[in-house]
Amino acid sequence: MITMKDIIREGHPTLRKVAEPVPLPASEEDKATLKSMMEYVQNSQNPEIAGMYGLRPGIGLAAPQINVSKRMIAVQVPDGKGDIISYALFNPKIVSHSVEKSYLTAGEGCLSVDREVPGYVPRYARVTVEGTTLEGESVKLRLKGLPAICFQHEIDHLNGVMFYDHINDANPYEPIDGVPIER
Repeated sequence: MITMKDIIREGHPTLRKVAEPVPLPASEEDKATLKSMMEYVQNSQNPEIAGMYGLRPGIGLAAPQINVSKRMIAVQVPDGKGDIISYALFNPKIVSHSVEKSYLTAGEGCLSVDREVPGYVPRYARVTVEGTTLEGESVKLRLKGLPAICFQHEIDHLNGVMFYDHINDANPYEPIDGVPIER
């Protein structure tokens, strides 16, 4: 079971590396890693389990955050319509995106960052993501709102990019020409 002690923090070199593609079909080891990442995200959203194990709540986790430099992400996030979007993916990639931007009015956080980083993080309002599931199925997801932001955040981790890299240092709350999302 992954706990907070397994999650590396900002400053660790793995977080700035471009992660390697996962050879498909995925090995049993890679499948076990991705399953445990999804388990962390799900457990972290359960107040009882999170409290018992001291898990910080998260809506996504990328393999580099557990010091595995491979292209794997686990996401479980509400879509704003009462449904939960839940995917564990190998080799996810953004294949198309909107011109329109979006951002979280409260800013973004990260399990690998133990401090508040104020500011707006501009993201694409809509993205299409392709990847491969644990079962070896190819999927194409059309996402908007919080799910789109979450997938972009996690895929950034696979490219060595942290969310605060997108914040305007000179003016962290500079208005973004896009749709704000309350969170």
